[in-house]
Amino acid sequence: MFKKPKSLGLILLAISQTILAGPEHVETLVVTASHFERQIQRYPDSLSLIDEQVLQLVNHNHIQQSLVRIPGANVARGNGQEYLPALRSPVLSGAGACGSVLTMEDGIPLRANGFCNINELFESHSEMAQRVEVIRGPAGTLHGSNAMHGVVNIISPEIGRNTSGLSGTLGFEAGPHDYYRTNISVGTAISERGDVRADLSLASDGGYRHQSGYDQQKLSLQHLVTMGRADIRTRLAVTNLNQETAGYIEGSYSYRDQQFSRENPNPEAFRDASAIRLYSKFDIELGNGRQLLLTPYLRKTDMRFLQHYLPGQALEENGQESAGLRSRYLFVGGDDLEVVMGLDAEFTHGYLREIQQRLTEGSDFLQATIPVGKHYDYQVDTYSVSPFTLMTWRVSDILTLYGGIRFESVQYDYNNKMLSGRTAEDGTPCGFDGCRFSRPEDRKDRFHNWSPKLGATFQLSANIQLFSNMAWGYRIPQATELYRLQREQTVAELDSEQISSIELGVRGFKERFSYELVAYGMRKRNVIFRDTEYFNQSNGETAHRGVELALGYALAQDWRVETASSYAEHRYRDQRALQGVLLDGHLVDSAPRVFGSYRLQWQPRQEMTAELEWLQQGRYYTDPQNQHEYSGHNLWSLRTRWEFDRWALSARLLNLTNKSYAERADYSSFVGERYFPGEPRSIYLSVSSEW
Repeated sequence: MFKKPKSLGLILLAISQTILAGPEHVETLVVTASHFERQIQRYPDSLSLIDEQVLQLVNHNHIQQSLVRIPGANVARGNGQEYLPALRSPVLSGAGACGSVLTMEDGIPLRANGFCNINELFESHSEMAQRVEVIRGPAGTLHGSNAMHGVVNIISPEIGRNTSGLSGTLGFEAGPHDYYRTNISVGTAISERGDVRADLSLASDGGYRHQSGYDQQKLSLQHLVTMGRADIRTRLAVTNLNQETAGYIEGSYSYRDQQFSRENPNPEAFRDASAIRLYSKFDIELGNGRQLLLTPYLRKTDMRFLQHYLPGQALEENGQESAGLRSRYLFVGGDDLEVVMGLDAEFTHGYLREIQQRLTEGSDFLQATIPVGKHYDYQVDTYSVSPFTLMTWRVSDILTLYGGIRFESVQYDYNNKMLSGRTAEDGTPCGFDGCRFSRPEDRKDRFHNWSPKLGATFQLSANIQLFSNMAWGYRIPQATELYRLQREQTVAELDSEQISSIELGVRGFKERFSYELVAYGMRKRNVIFRDTEYFNQSNGETAHRGVELALGYALAQDWRVETASSYAEHRYRDQRALQGVLLDGHLVDSAPRVFGSYRLQWQPRQEMTAELEWLQQGRYYTDPQNQHEYSGHNLWSLRTRWEFDRWALSARLLNLTNKSYAERADYSSFVGERYFPGEPRSIYLSVSSEW
């Protein structure tokens, strides 16, 4: 069993100190909480923000390096640009994991409803983001399906109005293992009312493990024009990733062997992914406290990757083309009432093919049940419509109430382009009573969900605010869970996952202190999981509770400390058994109780910043039966940035002590302990210039 975490005392000590003071930046504005730019203190949600200054200092080459600053976020970095999400949740993997955290860019989901990808944040242009906004906990009322455990919204840089002449930035970065990155931004005015901007990021990484590098290109083009009372912002985003993928290394504590941790047991694995998104945002001032926001958008993704982690190593090809409209109407009635109403509608055409090109290796059973050829080839058309409303009522100077509700209707129209059933591609039956995969007949599936929300803020004083929030979220079954069946399954009898949450928090601010302390409890039902017979089931149940703390304290004029700490317990709450072990009450695997980020900053002058960061990852179980565990790790990193004239120099020394650790640890009944080894000590140097 786990020992009492040593950092709990530090958390409690920090809590006792922060009750005396609060946030430094009172006027922080966010859009993710209401779709319209408002102060963060106006909402009862657990909101976090990573601003442009912090993003420049972190200068992440993987989004995980920035998200560690969010309480409750415990993203597990994979190979290259891959990751597994965790936001007020265990690290999400396997069936039911994809789509449990909604990822967006400028308020538009990166993936179509029902067609998520577990790694989809690499399709955002986060390297050039103006800020990152995160809602921790269910946010389905405003954002619909998939916002079960929270929302990560990448906010792209704004266009300067009426820029005189051409201006921009050029940056270059180099690091170990043949890592190079170039960032270029250019903006100019094309008329008295119109401006354009272009952002380009080019990255190449040889990979610290053998044959594990990637090349990535991202381009964003923006145009802003003012016409009367309307601002029209149009943005085109294009991303491309070509990655050689490294799999798990196997063996107990194998990540501690520096030579072996660089090995890649799957040099044949790869991932190629491209994405295109185009939207126009019409922001129209109607007068008398009314505002209309219309955002039509188009989206297209394509991906090819080798399923190196499965017997037969089939090649998967998937993609989607979607068109949608997000509409919001804001009405402000005096100083006491604010109403946001909206309608989201989307149509998506998606496809998936799975093709095995080589004979299956392994036992007679595997060779007989996993033949060469096509396993799946289907198309799915999806229609979704979702009206919602959110009301804010200022009852008095100290009490504000919030309430809202969303209804969402989603229909899948599935078309199988192969023979149905569990035969080989040509209809030949497999041995051992049939093939491993099963293709259902053409069908339609519909899902209807409600997502209500109630909240309140209570202003104890000018510097201290209490807030509470009750929210319900949901996640519809994804297309792959419904139509990529296995063995005897002919129909996936899956329901939407449902989550209910209640939280209570306090946030405060004074001249030198800022803090937010939140306690929450959540219950998740109809959890989709894969049972011991490899069937997707939807009758699972889990319980989640925790405490999160974010604080900042200016020790002196030049020194500041910041923390983002979390203590959480995620437990199974159902009567299913796995390999004879009843799981009810067990901790969910890949769910450390304690983790956090602690930072000491030194800023002797405004243009100079240095930061020492301590990342703590607590121990966690690697199997549902709680019989195997990873002991956790502590990492230290040092970052510096110096700005002078129109130049900026920065250095990042990661894993300062050259700690041997695992980005992710896992246990498989087939091979035992396995790991994604962490990167050894590395230094990244960058230079940039403005003109």
